[in-house]
Amino acid sequence: MITHSENSSGSRASRVFITALKATVSLGLLWLLFSRVDVARLWAIARNASAAWLIGALALYLAMILTSAWRWGLLLRAQGLVFRFRKLTSSFLVATFFNNFLPSNIGGDVVRIADTAPAAGSKTVATTVVLLDRGIGLLGLVLMAAIGATVGPRLGNAGGAVGASVLWVGFVVATTIATVALIFPATFTKLLHPLRLLHAEWVDERLSRLTMALSRFRRAPAALSGCFAGAVVVQTVLVTFYLAIAHSMRIPIGFAELAVIVPVTFIVQMIPLSMNGFGVREATFGFYFTRLGLPLESALLVSFVGAALIMLFSLSGGVAYIARQAGKRQPSFDTALAED
Repeated sequence: MITHSENSSGSRASRVFITALKATVSLGLLWLLFSRVDVARLWAIARNASAAWLIGALALYLAMILTSAWRWGLLLRAQGLVFRFRKLTSSFLVATFFNNFLPSNIGGDVVRIADTAPAAGSKTVATTVVLLDRGIGLLGLVLMAAIGATVGPRLGNAGGAVGASVLWVGFVVATTIATVALIFPATFTKLLHPLRLLHAEWVDERLSRLTMALSRFRRAPAALSGCFAGAVVVQTVLVTFYLAIAHSMRIPIGFAELAVIVPVTFIVQMIPLSMNGFGVREATFGFYFTRLGLPLESALLVSFVGAALIMLFSLSGGVAYIARQAGKRQPSFDTALAED
């Protein structure tokens, strides 16, 4: 008979193995990339980067965070939940900190769900809001890549690059699936009925809450449209963030090219094969940059400097988390509901 402690030990061993495997993939890819560049030249270019452009990049990342928090608030309002914008921004900052300093990008989602579930009265509803926010963000990301591939002929002519037609098909298919789920929520949740084999009563309750949440979203098209528009703004700002980094080091690449490269790197990082995308992200930048006739050093610089600035900015989320822990005497997040 397998005991609880044996199950825990097996689960812990599995997590350690997966983490070690991800670290191996990241380190292996980074070693391979660095073996093909002139590290001295790379460092010389980095040292001469324009501080003004980098500060501008940080300001753009702040704009992205604020827009993301606003989008999240729209979806919460569609569920009848109204939070102060300051509270949502603080939660998003903490989530960003966890995303960048934990060996997984789901940590931030857990923070956001935990912060809103008490007010929602249901973890299922809070999770649905976060997942829909993620899904709409992914749609905005694919749309940005499709537009960039259509407008930017340089990447369209690069061998091996993802073509505009593939990206447009992906966007249409994903949008169709999301639309069906929102228009016919009961039909969508029926597809999840096989999960009842695990625990019928528990699954039925969650599916009922999921159906109700999707039905509320169906009755709030303005919130969904606003969230999608915000997602496009977020992706535009992120592309401009990397464009500012490239300009800081006088790397000749334009917005249209980065509008393809940046979204694709984010999609690749979602695949759980590496530690927070390290190695995989740099390899993706390198793949595209070299096809544009740019040196591999420039790809690594844009990728690493971008990651460094994001991690630097994410420290503000750590400060917000410490302040939250220190201020437990103040009203908790879920009781701080009010019109802004």
